[in-house]
Amino acid sequence: MAGDSGSGKTTFTRGVRNIFGDDLVSTITLDDYHSLDRAGRLATGVTPLDPRANRIAQLEQDLIQLKRGVPVEKPSYNHATGTFDPPAIFRPKKILILEGLHTLYTETLRKYLDFTLFVDPDREVKYDWKIRRDMNKRGYTREQVMREITEREPEYERYILPQREFADAVIGVGYSRYGRDAGRKWNVYRVTLVQKRMQQSLGNIDLSLDLYSILSLSERNFALEFETGGKGGQRMGKMIMDGELSEHVVRKLEQNIEHQTRVSPISIFKNRQYVTAGDLAQLILCWRIIHRRIFMEVSR
Repeated sequence: MAGDSGSGKTTFTRGVRNIFGDDLVSTITLDDYHSLDRAGRLATGVTPLDPRANRIAQLEQDLIQLKRGVPVEKPSYNHATGTFDPPAIFRPKKILILEGLHTLYTETLRKYLDFTLFVDPDREVKYDWKIRRDMNKRGYTREQVMREITEREPEYERYILPQREFADAVIGVGYSRYGRDAGRKWNVYRVTLVQKRMQQSLGNIDLSLDLYSILSLSERNFALEFETGGKGGQRMGKMIMDGELSEHVVRKLEQNIEHQTRVSPISIFKNRQYVTAGDLAQLILCWRIIHRRIFMEVSR
């Protein structure tokens, strides 16, 4: 999972961890591979978006070892203090999630990743999220966050955004057509999911929406669109979702995934009457990842 700082990467990988559980899933946050602490970045003027501020070569070697099932000594960056904690032994599990700024930056990293995603929220949404996160969780002032945003934008365009072209799926997030305030109040946004066509597939695995549940059981606004397109000769599909869906619809999707993949239990959104477009996109991505994993195991 690649994307800018504060773009919502963690939200869209949470479903994978929830489905498979901590026994099968391990996560590496690429912030741990910073080469400069907060004081060092201030002194040099180098931001985390610059590859020079990260130990990418070490990340590549660690990823290769982890794919082989070999533990590595992983560095650890502490966001609360802006300094490094002592490194620790990291042991790979069956599913490994890499999440960060430079996940798809080099050919070597891309070679050893089985499924890749890029989170690409609209600029205003991304800035709103980053301001709230850094002020509430990392102790920054609003002025510090805004200054950092302004300084980082050219490097985002240069180093981070080009990685979008290498992703199997791109997640776009914008303000809802049902009101700009819907995001802050109810976490309701317009979510666009752009996916490359699967190069390999299993004939007995599919994903279907229950139109009856959408039309009869939902009492809140929801929009669903689909467009076809392509880039560089490659066919792609774009699903645009907005609003909130009844829990009945999502539960039936979860049951369908359980039946088709024999992976259970899948229950990401417990005890909720409605789920958002972002939740639905998360579930669809989980299905795609499960599908990819099953295909790899069947191929072996």
